[in-house]
Amino acid sequence: MSIVALTMPKWGLTMTEGTVVKWLRAPGASFAPGDEILEIETSKIANVLEAETTGTLARIVAPEGAILPIGALLAVIAPAATPDAAIDAFVTEYAAPEPSDRPEADAEPVAPAYLEAGPGRLRYLDLGSGAGVPVLLLHGFGADLNSWMFTQPALAEGRRVIALDLPGHGGSVKDVGDGSPAAFVDAVGQALDALGLDRVHLVGHSMGGAIAALVAARWPDRVASLTLIAPAGFGPAINTAFIEGFIRATRRRDAEAVLGLLVHDKSLISKAMVEDVLRYKRLDGATDALRTIARAWFADRQQRVAVAAPRLPVQLIWGENDQIIPVSDAAGTVTHRLEAAGHLPHMEKASEVNRLIRRFIAG
Repeated sequence: MSIVALTMPKWGLTMTEGTVVKWLRAPGASFAPGDEILEIETSKIANVLEAETTGTLARIVAPEGAILPIGALLAVIAPAATPDAAIDAFVTEYAAPEPSDRPEADAEPVAPAYLEAGPGRLRYLDLGSGAGVPVLLLHGFGADLNSWMFTQPALAEGRRVIALDLPGHGGSVKDVGDGSPAAFVDAVGQALDALGLDRVHLVGHSMGGAIAALVAARWPDRVASLTLIAPAGFGPAINTAFIEGFIRATRRRDAEAVLGLLVHDKSLISKAMVEDVLRYKRLDGATDALRTIARAWFADRQQRVAVAAPRLPVQLIWGENDQIIPVSDAAGTVTHRLEAAGHLPHMEKASEVNRLIRRFIAG
C-alpha cells in the first residue's frame, strides 16, 4: 500500500469548506471500510467521515477546529512501517488545488432542472453519465432532493443518477391531488417518461421507499432493482408525533425537536438544516400539501399503505435506532440493519449505505 491522502470531502453541490470537529482515530490506528475516522461539519449538516478502504492513520495534519476547503489534506494514510521522512515529504509536496484551480470552479455549477408531469412542474437534479443503468432517487415525507446530498454524487460514476422532488415537496408543484400513493406512482411514471428513462434502479427512502416499491409493482420491466431505506408500507407502525410535529412546526425550537427524531446523533441537525425546513414550510401550499399527504398515508395513527416486495432484486436498509418507522424484515429481501443510525441512515452512515447500494446495483 502506498501513501494516500485523506482529504476534505465534498458533501453536496453547495459545500465549499468544512470544519474538523473531532478525530475519532488516533495516529497509528488501523481501520476497515465503514469505520468512523473523524467528524466534519458543513454549513448544511454535521456528519462522520467513514473509511472507504482498509488502512492505517499514519499522521493527522488538520487539527480539530480547522476550517478547510474541499480537497485540503486532513491526514495521511500509510503502512505502519512507512518512514517519517517519507510522510514528511508527502505532506510537504501535497498541494490541494486552490478553488480557482479546480476544474469545477470554472464550469457552470450543476443546478436542478424542471420537467412537466401530470400534477405540474417537478424539480430534479441530474448527475453523472455512462452506460450503467440509471438510478432514480425518491425522498421521504417532508424532504427533498437535498436529502441525497451524500448519496447522489457517490453513485454517479459511470451512470446517470437523478434525484426527484416529489409533488408537494422541495421545488416541485405543491398540488398533490388527493395525496394518495397512486397519485405519486403516476407522477413518478410520468417523470420517467419525461426523462427518457426506460429502466432504472430505484432507491427510495421512507415514503419514497413505498412509492418505489409500488412503481416496481406496476411497471416491473422498468425497474432493475429496488433499494428501500427505512421504507414505509412494510407494517402499520408510524411515529405520528413526528408527522404531526413536522406539519405544525413554524419556529426553530419546534423544528429542531422534530428533526431530532430522525437521527440517532442529535448533533447532526445543523442550524442550516432547520432553516431549510422552515423556509420550505413557508412556501405557498406546502403545509396544505403535507396535511393532504398525511391524511392519505398516515390516518388513524398508523400507516394506511401496505406494499409487498416485488419479484425483482430488493434490499432493505434500516437504522437500528429508527424512531419513525420500526425496523422490519420483509420475506424474500436482503435486510441490512445499521447500528447507531436512525431514520436517515443514508445521511448518518453515508459511506456504508453507498457501498451497499453500489454493490447491489452492480450485481
